[in-house]
Amino acid sequence: MSSSNQNLPQFPLSFPSSQPLVTLSYPHTGCWVMELHNGEDSRLTKQMIDDAIRPALDVVEEHWNRNRASPLTARNKKGSSGDGGDGALIIIGKRNQDKFFSNGFEYESVKGNPTFFTETANPLFARLLTFPIPTIAAINGHCFAAAMILALSCDYRIMTDGSRRHAWMCMNEIHFGAPWPLSFTAVLNAKVSNPSVRRRIALEGHRFTPLEALTAGLVDRLASCGGTGVELGTENVLREAMRLAKEVSALPKQGVWGSIKTFLYRECLETVRLEARTHSILPPAARL
Repeated sequence: MSSSNQNLPQFPLSFPSSQPLVTLSYPHTGCWVMELHNGEDSRLTKQMIDDAIRPALDVVEEHWNRNRASPLTARNKKGSSGDGGDGALIIIGKRNQDKFFSNGFEYESVKGNPTFFTETANPLFARLLTFPIPTIAAINGHCFAAAMILALSCDYRIMTDGSRRHAWMCMNEIHFGAPWPLSFTAVLNAKVSNPSVRRRIALEGHRFTPLEALTAGLVDRLASCGGTGVELGTENVLREAMRLAKEVSALPKQGVWGSIKTFLYRECLETVRLEARTHSILPPAARL
């Protein structure tokens, strides 16, 4: 075995290695699957983001770069383009259930951490917004609050059709009195163009059913999940996400997918990277 092969990642990988919160698999060439499994509802904690999701993204990007640079995969024997630059990343909730994609941040811990957004959450959103290969959120259940921002930060979204059990996309901060950080607003404005839809999301905390999310343009496709078994829920969402991954995985071959997104979302990224400010329910002028 060559030294280069010995240095390749041995999938599946767990992050962190002890008490893992994320599992990264590589089902076939150019397709990575990141499974979130922090408890039953995959809350996005500081540890999960810093010690699991972001390191997993590092592995995917490094592996894709290595595949793309490999002379063995850059061209096949007939001299035509090979699959060395193909790539797509799917992010899915815990696969042995179909109730949650993710339930968002652990609000109490986030509220007490003044650097959480600048050092943990915002760098994650910026990383996804500029990731060099297509990213697909496979929404296999409820997608609430920060999880919805995570999904919107991805390039594509596949959602369960809700035929087996309820599934909602919702920014519910308005209902429990949590002000939005600037990064949430920036991502929403970049990814949702319709003002009335933005109002329903941010100011009404509307629970979008899968069909409503599709109609509003929040998701790109629904996965048919009828039946009684969990495998007809989550695994069908993953299967539909993998079909989409196959369709778009050739797009980053020339190495400009991420750089184009950097300019496409330039204003959003500038806001996401701003230092955190103290948020209150109303600005001082509005309280006078």
